[in-house]
Amino acid sequence: MEKIEIEEKVVELLKTVYDPEIPVNVYDLGLIYRIELSDDLKRLDVDMTMTAPSCPMADFIIEDVRQKLESIEGLEQVNVNLVFEPEWDQSMMSEEAQLELGMI
Repeated sequence: MEKIEIEEKVVELLKTVYDPEIPVNVYDLGLIYRIELSDDLKRLDVDMTMTAPSCPMADFIIEDVRQKLESIEGLEQVNVNLVFEPEWDQSMMSEEAQLELGMI
């Protein structure tokens, strides 16, 4: 696979991960801060956050992200990093997510 194909697959898979308490995927919620693929296309680094630092489902969500991304052919290492800078807020959500949650 080429870099753009892998990156598209990453986004596609991230859109299948949901916080069980919110009916919107983690990508559209704006919880994914960084997606970085190594030059040799074998290592993927993802920085993500939670809607709140005390999210009780954080471990479950991070593991779901990791497992789905590890299914991408050719990747040898997937690192999912939980970060809280910058702090997440509702403005980071996609327009689609805001619409889904009745915010616009």
